[in-house]
Amino acid sequence: MGQAKSMAEVTEETPKFLQGSLMRHVSVMSFTASIGLMSIFAVDFVDMIFIAKLGNAALAAAVGYAGALLFFTTSISIGFSIAAGALVARALGARKTEQAREFATTVLFFGLVVSVLVVVLVYALMPALLDFLGAEGDTKTMAMKFLSIIIPTMPVMMGAMIASAILRAHGDARRAMLATLAAGVVNAIIDPVLIFGFNLGLEGAAIASVISRLTLLTMALLPAIRVYNGFAPLSVRLLKRDFQQMGAIAAPAVLANVATPVGAAIVTREMARFGTDAVAGMAVIGRLTPVAFAVVFALSGAVGPIIGQNFGAGLHVRVRGAFVAALQFMCVYVLVVALLLFLMRGVIASAFDASGDTLMLIMLFCGPLALAWFFNGVIFVGNAAFNNLGHPIYSTWINWGRSTLGTWPFVMIGGAYFGAAGILIGQAAGGIFFAGIAVWLGLKVMSEHKVDVVAEPFQEHVRLHTMQCRRH
Repeated sequence: MGQAKSMAEVTEETPKFLQGSLMRHVSVMSFTASIGLMSIFAVDFVDMIFIAKLGNAALAAAVGYAGALLFFTTSISIGFSIAAGALVARALGARKTEQAREFATTVLFFGLVVSVLVVVLVYALMPALLDFLGAEGDTKTMAMKFLSIIIPTMPVMMGAMIASAILRAHGDARRAMLATLAAGVVNAIIDPVLIFGFNLGLEGAAIASVISRLTLLTMALLPAIRVYNGFAPLSVRLLKRDFQQMGAIAAPAVLANVATPVGAAIVTREMARFGTDAVAGMAVIGRLTPVAFAVVFALSGAVGPIIGQNFGAGLHVRVRGAFVAALQFMCVYVLVVALLLFLMRGVIASAFDASGDTLMLIMLFCGPLALAWFFNGVIFVGNAAFNNLGHPIYSTWINWGRSTLGTWPFVMIGGAYFGAAGILIGQAAGGIFFAGIAVWLGLKVMSEHKVDVVAEPFQEHVRLHTMQCRRH
């Protein structure tokens, strides 16, 4: 009886991802995270439908230009959330709860400081940035109004994403999902009221997004504090001590994530050469993509804590297993979604009253190009492995390579030979090579931590627990 009690205590204290089916962990974490994300992305998608119904292609194009800059600011927040998730998950996997709380505090503080600085910088450079993207005239004016409402809430988004990452690091996918789901529902309710009821148009969509972000912050931060006591008291000593470890992950993660909107900006600039309809079509695809592939977007953040906890516990075979399970899961998911998009391509085009280049681009994306999202997903999974295994600089190299060498030459050549369609084809083609590099580097990093023999999961947990007791 005494032995049974001791083993039960070990099981109770064992972090969630150190035992059980890795495929189940990957699928549950990915689907629960994606439900919340999808609710937000779906509202953005519906936003675009509402805006398209206003009958002004320039409005949709304005959202496309503004979206490129918002993508940049959101990517910085994602970078800090990656650092929070990696550091907290690894500390929890090593059973260092207090250190996990301290890491969370450090990342949150510096994330908020950086977000305020970015808001100031984007405001100062907004006209020049929109000029670079190719925005002109009324489209540029509308994009600036839209951004002026949303950009100041970047610190809110930063705090919300870090808090959500902390919840996932604890294995609490449900509360992280509920936070994003609540934000999406609030946006869905307020959006049509402001856009049509108060006749605010594009500005109404922006205000609804602000309220949605505040909801997300509240719903993610409260359980992180109340349920997990997820933050330690702030002190100068703590900030100095943890700054280097945080920066070692956050800086490369931010640089890696900023690369993606840079690539999107390149594509937007090249697409602008083909007119407002082409930019509007790209904007529709930009809102459709995260809805269709929300699970792929969520996969990076979902698999990160699984890899992080097992790496922190020294379960290297499970680290590799999580990596492989994520790739297998994503392959099946992309195939299913690509088929659904192909079958629904006519319905999707009709929802936007699409014609001309807008129609052509939507039909192209909902055809063979959707399959190319497998390669983007491979890069996401690779990034999760790099960030949680202590090699975040690899994420930086892969993402910047993908967003520069894997984007600009391909879209320029594609545009020259096939017009607006060639831009999308070139963007998709560039990802194949860098996905291959991501897999190779991921396996290389994991082989550096390879062990010859690993006990069965439960036995390994007991061994680790016993060693800790002896140390104390």
